[in-house]
Formats: sequence, structure tokens, C-alpha cells
Amino acid sequence: ADRRRHLLVSASVQSFGLKRSREVPASHGLRTATAATTLTRHVKELQGIAVLPTYRLIILATLAVATRGFGQVEPIPAPLPPAGPVVILTSQALDGHGATLEDARIGIVDGKITSLDAREDGTVIDLREYTVLPGWIDTHVHLGSHFNAEGRIATEEEPPMEAAMGIAQAAWNTLMGGFTTVQTVGEMSERPLRDAIRDHGFPGPRVLTSLEWVTGTTESTPEELLAQVRERKEQGADLVKIFASASQRVGATPTITEAQLKLLCDEVHRLGMRSMVHAYRSQVAAAARAGCMQIEHATYATKEELQVAVDHGTYISPQVGLVVQSYLANKARYLGVGNYTEEGMQTMKRDMVHDFEVCSLAASLPGARLVFSTDATAGAHGRNAEEFIGRVEYCGQTPMEALVSAAKIAAEAMGMENQIGKLAPGYEADIIALDGDPLTDLSAVNRVVFVMRGGVIYKWPGAAARRR
Repeated sequence: ADRRRHLLVSASVQSFGLKRSREVPASHGLRTATAATTLTRHVKELQGIAVLPTYRLIILATLAVATRGFGQVEPIPAPLPPAGPVVILTSQALDGHGATLEDARIGIVDGKITSLDAREDGTVIDLREYTVLPGWIDTHVHLGSHFNAEGRIATEEEPPMEAAMGIAQAAWNTLMGGFTTVQTVGEMSERPLRDAIRDHGFPGPRVLTSLEWVTGTTESTPEELLAQVRERKEQGADLVKIFASASQRVGATPTITEAQLKLLCDEVHRLGMRSMVHAYRSQVAAAARAGCMQIEHATYATKEELQVAVDHGTYISPQVGLVVQSYLANKARYLGVGNYTEEGMQTMKRDMVHDFEVCSLAASLPGARLVFSTDATAGAHGRNAEEFIGRVEYCGQTPMEALVSAAKIAAEAMGMENQIGKLAPGYEADIIALDGDPLTDLSAVNRVVFVMRGGVIYKWPGAAARRR
């Protein structure tokens, strides 16, 4: 049976092509996503609640293949969210904006929250044993980064079928970890994944993407830089990620000037997109002065340079609890590809103390917009919540502050503050539940027992218990 399932998946994945990224290490993805209208429908059984097992969701998703070559037809419309009504009973809920709700009855209709004091009509889900929160938001991941069949970081030599499954599995793992919205920043494969989830019910978190990032040197002409930004707009990017510094593994030195940063970020905003800058050292202040919206990493920046970002209202996004730890734990799987060298790994290990320092400095500055992001790559997908523990241990945030950074602040940084990141009427029904209270036992963030995105339930062991 396992062999037959493998053959079915392998055959169906051939419907996904690949667009090779120019980045190293190779992170691949889908050129065209097929229509998968019925993948995650809300199956009505057990009073309207059913959860598809993981392997069935993935297989069903990849088996939904569009027919080609028989004339022009309209695109298949996106599946509608479950009509409801659904009511979630809670004893303790955190609203995502810093408030605790007692005994809320969350009403849901057509995939949106309608009330926090709903009548117990329709389908009733009892989560009173757990802590309920809005689905978390990670503003920086790399879903295309995954390990290949041999357990090594995937490169452009990976067979297309395996690459397609790798990115789909990363998305699924992330959703199962409680993250219902992510921003994946770095390659073209992210666009068809985003579209398949948004338009065809493919299982995964809501995805926003920068596609490939924008790079340059101090010798790059304005025309060369602006052409990259305009190309991302034409390609359908949700934001633009700009490299202002080299990788930490090769020195973290500046790659473009402040004037070039301003040129780029001004153009990004003129085109109606958001800007994110990969920056270390003095480039943190330069990006803030240039009017860029979000700064990633910020390692080696001084308190004064961070204060410039605070004064400009720039979102600051250090990583302390997951990405470097994952690189080091999986070092043998990365070494020998691109700039993944022994020397580079030792640099990351040695300088973790500076990652912690910059996060602590930023958290101590009044008014700092410290937003949640993990930079999750292969080996880290689905473990994103470990960053919460790092934020508390190394940055000095309280558990509530860390959780709010992955809800209210992250939604604001992504321009979605009126749609996600809060348990309130009118917001998307992105809801998770934890086994435990993260305000008193932060390890509860690693015990996600319930996941709903847009009113669709993707994880709930309680459904199986009711069947028994």
C-alpha cells in the first residue's frame, strides 16, 4: 500500500514544473500550480467536523491535475469557506493584541469571526481545555528550502517531483505548527504555492511572497536596480526583499549604498508594495533612513543604529531561537553547497551572542516595532514556535509580548492588520489552540492541538476522539 501511494504521488506531482532559482542553496518550486478545488473542503460528518489526515491532504492536493489542450476555459473558482455557523467554546483565549478573553464563544460564518459571544448554534467545538489564540504569523521563512531524498540540502539537481513535494511538505509542516500566515522571501517557486493555497484550496498557510530578492553592488546603475523592482511587480510579488549586506557567513559587509537603498525602497512603495531589507551593522540605520519598511537580522548594529530604526518607525526583525540552531544541528546536511562552509557555520555559532545582543537592545528601546520572524529553512519548518522561547530567553520580552509580535505587530508589518492577527468580529477565522497556558509555561507553544485557517479545520485530534 505504501508503494502504491508513493507511485500515485510521484505520478501526480509531474503536473508541477520547476523554475530554477538563481540563489544558492537551491530552493525549488512549482512553475505552474494545478487546480485543486476540493482539497480542503469542510467535510460534513460528526456534526460538521472532519479533519483529513496529513497524507490524504497532500496526496489529494497533488492528484488534482488540470486538463490541458482542450480549448479555452475559465479558471476554476476558489473554493468557498465553510458556511457555518460554527461556535468555538473557550475558557481562556488570547486575542493577539495583548488582552485575555474569558469564556469567549467565538462565532464563525463563511470563514470569518462574527462574534465573541455567539449562541451555541450549528457546529460547536469545545476547546475549553486549551488556550485559544489567533493563528500565528511568521514574516520571514523560506518554504522552498528543504532536504532532498538523500537528506542533504536540495540543489538544482533535485528531480522536479521531489522538489515539488519538498515545498508542499514545508508549507504543511508550518501550518501544523500553528502558523496560518507566512511571508516566504527568496524565490520564484513561492508564487505558484501561494496561488495554489489561495485560489485552489491547496493545504498550507496563507502565503505572501517576495519571489526572488533584489541584489546589486555599489557599481549597479539606477536603471539596473529599478528594473529588478519593476520585474518583481510584474511577476506578482507581494513585497520586495532587498539585500543591503552580504551573508553573515561571508562577512555581513555592505553591498549597496544608502542612496541606492532609498532609490529602491522609494520605487517599491511607489508601485504599491512593501520593502524588506536584509541588513547588518550600519546598514540597519541606512535602511531606516532610506525609508525602507522592515529590517531583517540587524546583527552587529549598535544601540544608536537601532534607535534610528525606532525613530523612523521601521519594523525590526532579529532571529534568535531557531534558524542558527537549526543550521548547526543540521550542519552535515548543508556543508559543501554554496556558502555553507565550515568557516561560515563557525561564524554563525561564534556570533550567536551578537544575535542575542541586538535583539535584547531592540527590545529595550521604547517604541521599537519588534516583529516576529524566524528565517526558517530546511530542518526548521514546523518548528517556528521555538522562536518565541528564544525571544523571551535572549531578548527579554515577556511571553505576551512575544506572542503579540506574531499577531498584531506581524499583521501590521504585512499590511493586513484589519484581516488577521486578532480574535475579533470581522477578522479571518484563523484560530489555533495550545495544550497549556503559554503565559505561565511557554513550552505550550510547541503543543498545538487545533489549527483552523479561514474557517477550515486542518488539525484537531478531538475529531477522531468523537468518532471513537
